[in-house]
Amino acid sequence: MLNIPNIVTEEEEDAFFRTISMNVKRLRKEKKMSQLEVALSIGQKAPGFYANMENYAHGKHFNLSHLFRLAKLFDVSIEELFK
Repeated sequence: MLNIPNIVTEEEEDAFFRTISMNVKRLRKEKKMSQLEVALSIGQKAPGFYANMENYAHGKHFNLSHLFRLAKLFDVSIEELFK
């Protein structure tokens, strides 16, 4: 039988995703871009879904491809999204 450790709590994971979402929102506002502009720029066709990710609403969060594209769009290192 496998003994799989619990490496993160749900609260830690929520905090992680919220940090990313807050950083994306901050950078978008600094660049004076709308949610629609950013959504379309990263290939997200549904601006409502993008808004949910940016606000970490309904458990929606950015995936690695989104983060890579957002870092390129905002001209920052990807690490900036995690601080």
